Amino acid sequence: MSEAPLPAIRSLPSWLLGRAAARGRSLVAEALAAEGMKMWHHVVLSAVRDLAPVAQADLGRSVQLDPKDLVGILNDLQTRALVLRRPDPNDRRKNAVSLTDEGARLLTRCEKAAREANDALLAPLSTAERDRFMDLLIRISGTRS
Repeated sequence: MSEAPLPAIRSLPSWLLGRAAARGRSLVAEALAAEGMKMWHHVVLSAVRDLAPVAQADLGRSVQLDPKDLVGILNDLQTRALVLRRPDPNDRRKNAVSLTDEGARLLTRCEKAAREANDALLAPLSTAERDRFMDLLIRISGTRS
């Protein structure tokens, strides 16, 4: 008799990473929801802070978000007075996006909430294990910190 598929699947690193990622996203999403935020709103706010003032199209490319989806997120953020969209001084046909003071304050709270959620995710690991785990994740993900 052949091995049941579930144990074989559950032993795959990709499956385990997916489960860990899903748990991490859930913890972060819950923490952000307490601040009235969603994951993509947090990502966009963070990118705006890092890149501002940034052309809307460049912002979308930097976070790899479809332009239509980005417009909806920016509309939400602008409605809450968290970002400003103004004509780009370098090209008035484009919008430049920047963070408001309230957006910066909310982003600070969201970053704290996300760090705490990630601390909860990694709670079973010692500090040394967390450092090693992060190093390994960076290596296999093909990203740099």
